[in-house]
Amino acid sequence: MPAFDPERLKAYRARTFRLSPGKPVSSPAEALDFVNERGFIHFWPISGVDLPSLWTAVAGNRPVADAHDDPGHVTWGWKDNSLDKRVWYYAKILRRKATFSSLEIAPYFYALSENYGSPEEDHIIAYEEGHLTLAAKQVYDVLLDKGALDTISLRKEARLQNAKESEFNRALEDLQKDFKILPVGIAEAGAWRYSYRYDLTSRHFPDLLEQARPIGEGEARQKLAELYLRSVGAAQARDLVRLFGWPQELVRRTVDKLLQSGKVVEAEHPQKPGVWLVLPELV
Repeated sequence: MPAFDPERLKAYRARTFRLSPGKPVSSPAEALDFVNERGFIHFWPISGVDLPSLWTAVAGNRPVADAHDDPGHVTWGWKDNSLDKRVWYYAKILRRKATFSSLEIAPYFYALSENYGSPEEDHIIAYEEGHLTLAAKQVYDVLLDKGALDTISLRKEARLQNAKESEFNRALEDLQKDFKILPVGIAEAGAWRYSYRYDLTSRHFPDLLEQARPIGEGEARQKLAELYLRSVGAAQARDLVRLFGWPQELVRRTVDKLLQSGKVVEAEHPQKPGVWLVLPELV
């Protein structure tokens, strides 16, 4: 089995993560181009996950700053101002963390969700099958009935004022991860006068269901896995499990398809154990 050069991989990621000198993302238009180029990225860098992020592409390879006036936090305004523009899909998706997906790639994620074609009933089926909590069902029911709401109003209308904060937040995350709801704006609500407004995915992106319908699950996994490997250059199968949350058997099938098509090859890391999936041009 061939080995790949970690220095070549480092140089490759400098390009795909936008870390090359003089190449930072510096405007909302460039941020959109970056998301479209990569297919999907995280908003912040996530510990233990190799994936491009908007913060890193703007601020460089450094921790997210605590200071609110750090220049890197210009990304927060870009994100907030785009929520109602439908220029990308933004929600807590991968690892339950804030994720941007291009509109071209969002249907591939949707094709893997627990949505079967009826936004009025899919959440009920998911709840009855144990895939959604009661709190998540109540949140969805309220949005279905009343339209977009800020988190303060949503929690009240869903009768979750007395629920633990973690239970309500988990409901929001579960629904976002499964492409059922997403933030669509900012409201001056709550103690900080800042709150997300949420709405149904099917209402905010009404064409997404039809765009996803012809995409099979195997095709969707191959597309997303290939995009991931195109971003990071090299990874192990366990990294796909960790990022996407897919069962190991489905990851194995996906990897086999990518190997058969020549999209990736197996190689060794000179200092780290295990089999790596590497872009052919890096071996």
